[in-house]
Amino acid sequence: MGDIVPAQDITTQTRHQQRGFPPAGEGAPTLARRRDRSNGNGLHATATGPERALLVGIAPRNARHARWELADSMGELGQLVRSAGGEVVGEVTQNIDRPTSVYVGHGKLEEIKETRAASESTVVVFNDELKPAQQRNLERALEVKVLDRSALILDIFADRARTKEGVLQVELAQHEYLLPRLAGQWSHLERLGGGIGTRGPGETQLETDRRLVRERISRLKRDLETVRAHRSRHRSRRQAAQAPMVSLVGYTNAGKSTLFNALVRAGVVAEAKPFSTLDPVTRRMALPDGTFALLTDTVGFIHKLPHTLVAAFRATLEELAEADLLLHVVDVSHHNAAEHVQVVEETLAELDLDAKPRLLVLNKMDLAVHAENGSGPDLSSLGESAEGGVMVSAAEGWGLDLLLDAIVQRIDSRPVGALSGSQVHFID
Repeated sequence: MGDIVPAQDITTQTRHQQRGFPPAGEGAPTLARRRDRSNGNGLHATATGPERALLVGIAPRNARHARWELADSMGELGQLVRSAGGEVVGEVTQNIDRPTSVYVGHGKLEEIKETRAASESTVVVFNDELKPAQQRNLERALEVKVLDRSALILDIFADRARTKEGVLQVELAQHEYLLPRLAGQWSHLERLGGGIGTRGPGETQLETDRRLVRERISRLKRDLETVRAHRSRHRSRRQAAQAPMVSLVGYTNAGKSTLFNALVRAGVVAEAKPFSTLDPVTRRMALPDGTFALLTDTVGFIHKLPHTLVAAFRATLEELAEADLLLHVVDVSHHNAAEHVQVVEETLAELDLDAKPRLLVLNKMDLAVHAENGSGPDLSSLGESAEGGVMVSAAEGWGLDLLLDAIVQRIDSRPVGALSGSQVHFID
């Protein structure tokens, strides 16, 4: 997999590097295949295998996400690393009162150093978003590439982005993540003996970098406003057709795209990996009463979703605001199904969409039944949220007729004169 790099055209990227912009991989740490990069002296890039990742996580007391067991959160981090093309070679965890200037306790930091050396790790991945100062301290202490959970998710998003809209949104999130972390990116100037890009004081270069990033952020936001206006026009035309609008939401890898394909036969890519869908796709969905609705598949949510991504994907998530009904898809075969539901509900609340009508879709019943040795799955962990839910298997086609009937009932129960959309204030 390639490096995470601000998703811009080659001309723009080359111009930024000529003007002193940090090369990809320095300005934004990434999980990429190890390679010997060309240094202008005749060396050629040669892949030497996937990054060897050491995972580090903490369980602070009174944490916001206390419902998550550290082992489960670390397991998901490992899945993200593998999805990004890396190899997990070790794990270090700690129970701690609160994060320190190096994230973990100083004694635990020594253990991380020893484990990193013994496992020959090429990158250390932390299970939370690090503060810029923490990341600089860790890089100095570990003398290896340091990556946090947010940068890892951004890396995966950058790899999945295909459309112009998706590329713009990911690049905006990358730049906003990068901006406060630029201070330490030119510390290598103190160690270099000279050459192009090393002349002049580092602070001057730092200010240049900050200006370039701010300018790029402003341009990306203008471009995304154009995208939002375009989407708004499309939504207006759909609303004029008086067709109900239904959107799929859910935790990543809950089977939303598989369900979308089962309901509308769209042929959308559906893969068993995080964030296989970034760009919203809308298709006509035939309903049992002879009418039709418009069904939209959207990006999935995840535990500790970076705020920069939520803000950058505002244009995409506005599709949810315009929906008459949200289908909240849950993978009931997953042992953290209840936690997944909580994450989605919290994210919807963050987007001021918690009052939006929705229907819980209990997906992957085929896997859940198999896991329970033929009996029905235990839904007690979902509590009241499971009430009124519809059990389906999108992969096997189970329960789809019941789901369509439930959609019709929910749409027909809308207040007379109800219109698609709401007054939604998104994160800036």
